[in-house]
Amino acid sequence: MGIFSRKSEIMEAQEAPQIMSDAYLTYGSYFPVQVTRAQALQVPSIKRCRDLICGTIASIPLEYYKKSTGEKIAAPRWVHQPSKSQPRFETLYFTLDSLLMHGVSYWQITETYLEDNRMANANWVSNSRVTFNTDSTNSFVTEYFLGLGSLITFQKDEGILAVGGSTIKAALDAQRAASVALETPSATGYLKNSGADLPPSEVSGLLASWNRARKNNGSTAYLTSTLEYQTIGFSPKDMAYQDAIQGLSTECARLCSVDPYYLSSSMNTSMTYSNVIEERKQLVALTLQPYVSAIESRLSMNDVSTDGHYVKFSLDDTFLRTETMERLLVLEKMLALGLITVEQAMEMENLTPNGNGN
Repeated sequence: MGIFSRKSEIMEAQEAPQIMSDAYLTYGSYFPVQVTRAQALQVPSIKRCRDLICGTIASIPLEYYKKSTGEKIAAPRWVHQPSKSQPRFETLYFTLDSLLMHGVSYWQITETYLEDNRMANANWVSNSRVTFNTDSTNSFVTEYFLGLGSLITFQKDEGILAVGGSTIKAALDAQRAASVALETPSATGYLKNSGADLPPSEVSGLLASWNRARKNNGSTAYLTSTLEYQTIGFSPKDMAYQDAIQGLSTECARLCSVDPYYLSSSMNTSMTYSNVIEERKQLVALTLQPYVSAIESRLSMNDVSTDGHYVKFSLDDTFLRTETMERLLVLEKMLALGLITVEQAMEMENLTPNGNGN
């Protein structure tokens, strides 16, 4: 049995490298306004950014390479499916979700290979399930715990829930205010009677009748010559809720390092992409790369990958793959210069070389 087939279950805690403490980053005095993940996802712009980042990266295949030659080789099973009980897309999606929201994500190792005790299978676990010890200054994590079982930790930054609490809360407040305004479209006001004072019962009946008329007939109502309506508030239009929501949508996009173009939250965008591939290159460079690197670099460490090998997302072969005609023109030039053979060209296009395949 090979190194990728013999496995054993493990049950132990993990000694962690010197990593900034989650408690220090999230609940310290630097970030006084706190929001939850559930609250953040109630903001459509945050939800859109989450789906864009997590959905895009999770859909890209992971490959296994040899460091000395850069050759793609047969990968251990966890590269294509880390968890036995969950598709790879789901595992990576929620790993990325945790990185976005919290700046740190966790996998619980459920099985290891007997030969070297490296990970054979792992499950993503929610941040709320993980506890840890810190050093004497509460600045660095020294040990993680999740009941029974080892952990692999992925780190990126402080997470948007910590550093973006004020922005997310403002977006929630703007949505809530707009919702209240839609339920009560009239500006707050009062009825002024310039005639004789009315008894309380008639006043109550007048106000009830007024409210019914406003509710049923929109902004149209009838007043007698002795009654005058005075406003003491602002209408929804005056409050400019839509402008506020639009502006906060742009701020949420910036918080997630996503160009507002992708959220339709900015009418004046500087995006001038010439084609789909150029647009995707911009997305990778400005938004996706930190998440890609966080996962690639962690899974390529020697406690996960075998010595001399590394894990890499297949960005060039899938997400950034050029149009067929452009690739064929490049291959044609390389063939004319004698840089590659026909068999190599066919292999580069995922075609079976003549006489060398099934």
